[in-house]
Amino acid sequence: MEDAYTEKGFDFEGTKNFDKKNGYRSKSFLAVPLKNHENEIIGVMQLINARNDNGEVIPFNIEMQEQIESLASQGAVSLTNKRLVEELKTLFEAFIKLIATAIDKKSEYTGGHCERVPKITMMLADAVVKCKTGKYKDFSMTDEERYELYIASWLHDCGKVATPPHIVDKSTKLETIFDRIELIKTRMELLKRDAEINFLKRKLKQVKNLSFDDKYKKEIEKIDSDMEFLEKCNIGGEFMDPSSQSRVKSIGNKKVSIFGKKQNFLSEDEVQNLNITKGTLLPDEREIINDHIVITIEMLEQLPYPKHLKNVPEFAGGHHEKMDGTGYPKGLDSEQMSTQAKIMAIADIYEALTAADRPYKDGKNLSTAMRIMGYMKNDYHIDKDLFEIFVKSGVYKTYAEQYVSKSQIDKVNENSVI
Repeated sequence: MEDAYTEKGFDFEGTKNFDKKNGYRSKSFLAVPLKNHENEIIGVMQLINARNDNGEVIPFNIEMQEQIESLASQGAVSLTNKRLVEELKTLFEAFIKLIATAIDKKSEYTGGHCERVPKITMMLADAVVKCKTGKYKDFSMTDEERYELYIASWLHDCGKVATPPHIVDKSTKLETIFDRIELIKTRMELLKRDAEINFLKRKLKQVKNLSFDDKYKKEIEKIDSDMEFLEKCNIGGEFMDPSSQSRVKSIGNKKVSIFGKKQNFLSEDEVQNLNITKGTLLPDEREIINDHIVITIEMLEQLPYPKHLKNVPEFAGGHHEKMDGTGYPKGLDSEQMSTQAKIMAIADIYEALTAADRPYKDGKNLSTAMRIMGYMKNDYHIDKDLFEIFVKSGVYKTYAEQYVSKSQIDKVNENSVI
């Protein structure tokens, strides 16, 4: 266009207002579309006021147009590449979150864990960067390194896609696909039936002997007491004492008649499960749960990462390692672990302790959770310097205010835990 002010068919009111405010005169215009590889217009390159050697404003000529069209072509390639990178990054993140969401949805008890751990991880990482005293005073992260940790935190439990749901969700000791305590209740009713039949048979023989009534009553009370005890054992907890385990075995050795065949009241498998000392998992089930981190590492090591994401497997795969080398799966100690993996270990533990959706326990209040983590710090299970930053920076409190039930938030004696 030779002169915007005289061109017909275009609205240049905006240009005229700009000129008026800035004492400028827009005259000649050249607008070239930027087209991508699919011939879609993705932008426009616009030039204003071409000038000759004397500095006078002149119309854009054909030679200028050809040069600008060539430049616009390169600009379109550059813009397309930038958009493709951004779109791939967005797709990559969406796919990662899709996996995490699938894992969370897989279990009603751990729902939200994969989403909440990144929150704590990034809060603590930022606090460590800001800390200018102590062991980590020189720790820093570029934007790319921060993004790398963010991606790793979303993928830290991706191996759980291969963990059987009935083990992840094992809320009671006897649960498989269903809770077998219902079978035991049925057997208890059979014991009551047998006791009642025996009582009635004897009573028919000695109608006037009242001692049979008392004996029958006590037998039924004992059966009900045993059932109540087994239901309590089935829930699981922090510790089961040896006397309770002996009682389970004793109940298991009682005989019950099913289809005319005498058999032990509890099977060996049921006795073994009911006598689990802590929690609801047998050692081999715990091994399957722990194996998720091995699968996580195997899965993540198969991906062809760009240079700025090459440490994702190490960061994500190290959150169950301990500072004293007694963790899993590789038994790494503090010197062999990256700062990022240590940060993620603290985030994973804190989320697990405060989560209110675990199958075998309620979410801990803050003071209890922090006291437990203080013990873990003393036992060299988590990094003591990072834990100190976690406490002093208030990250634990900031997270709790946003993601933990208000009923769990109480006062924490920070000095006693660090």
